Amino acid sequence: MSDETFDDQEMSEEGNFAEMFEASMVGKTQLEPGQKIDATVLQIGSEWLFLDVGQKGEGVLDRKEFLDDEGNLTVAVGDTVSAYFMSRQGGEMRFTTRLGGGSSGTAQLEEAWRNGIPVEGRIEKEIKGGYEIKLPGNVRAFCPFSQLGIRRQEESADVIDTTRAFRISQFAEQGRNIVVSHRAILEEERLEQKAALMKTLKEGMVVSGTITNIRDFGAFIDIGGLEGLLPISEISYGRVENIEEVLQVGQEIEVAVKRCDWENEKFSFSLRDTLANPWSKVEASYPPGSTHTGKVSRLAKFGAFITLEEGIDGLMHISQIGGEQRIKHPQDVLKLGQEIQVIVEKIDLDEKRISLASVRDKSEESMETSYEEKTTGGMGSFADLFKQAQKKK
Repeated sequence: MSDETFDDQEMSEEGNFAEMFEASMVGKTQLEPGQKIDATVLQIGSEWLFLDVGQKGEGVLDRKEFLDDEGNLTVAVGDTVSAYFMSRQGGEMRFTTRLGGGSSGTAQLEEAWRNGIPVEGRIEKEIKGGYEIKLPGNVRAFCPFSQLGIRRQEESADVIDTTRAFRISQFAEQGRNIVVSHRAILEEERLEQKAALMKTLKEGMVVSGTITNIRDFGAFIDIGGLEGLLPISEISYGRVENIEEVLQVGQEIEVAVKRCDWENEKFSFSLRDTLANPWSKVEASYPPGSTHTGKVSRLAKFGAFITLEEGIDGLMHISQIGGEQRIKHPQDVLKLGQEIQVIVEKIDLDEKRISLASVRDKSEESMETSYEEKTTGGMGSFADLFKQAQKKK
């Protein structure tokens, strides 16, 4: 093979490689400063994380951004991380999850404002209308109360001297007037969480959530990405009069997804569906004829509802209340919360109903029957007495 032929072949191979490389980059747009991407961790060095960012060249990110409070690294090779593109130098692309560190100045903060890159800030103190925030480079900023969280629940004493990520919403007077928002970061995270939930959340699933608000008709539950209603009727198998006696704001609970309407943005949950159904053991625990102590839970014109245990109520008809005394309303004899002894007369599992009778009324009925039997057995019939009298003559 001549040198000329070899050179032609080498040039052809180089041309083919260049074409293949160009083809591999088709559809990959140039990154813009501030653009957020998902990247894969390729290698972890002593100072930098090296990333596969789907572009020509490597992405690098400061290792310190992934250390926890104890100094432990929170990512591993192969993990996917979200980061913001900052700049390109040669074949190296610099990324960050946030701007931080004492060396940053107003120039970098202005860049962060223009490109939407989060900055790390420390909450220094409470001032009129909000908090004073210390940004990188000892630059001062203001965060209104409404922009520290999605809903204001934290006390000032709990947030002072804590560090959080902020988005710069206003940069004026060459950095002397800066307004920041932590809420913008949280809302962005919620949108990402919601997008993930749209792919996975189904009716019947059990999820963890936090109670954010309590009203007379139910409690609102935040499951991370969306908020839904836990109706009062879905809290327990038993009757709940005051929700705040059962649940508290800030409490974490597990609930079942009852309704999932993405089109109308309506979601509802059930705590009851995560609990054991007390009616599954009714036949064994409350057979007809058995005697139990119950508590008067509700009084109606037609009778009294007696709670045998949480989620299990029985009805004692007004005809069973008051004995021989005729009453117009059960409240003439019974009081809410009163404990009484009852006898189970009938169970209807399909309708989830239990008919109850008063132990006292049954006892009196039994005594009357016993008296009649003793009287009849002791004296006999009139014919028997007449025959005995004739024999004596």
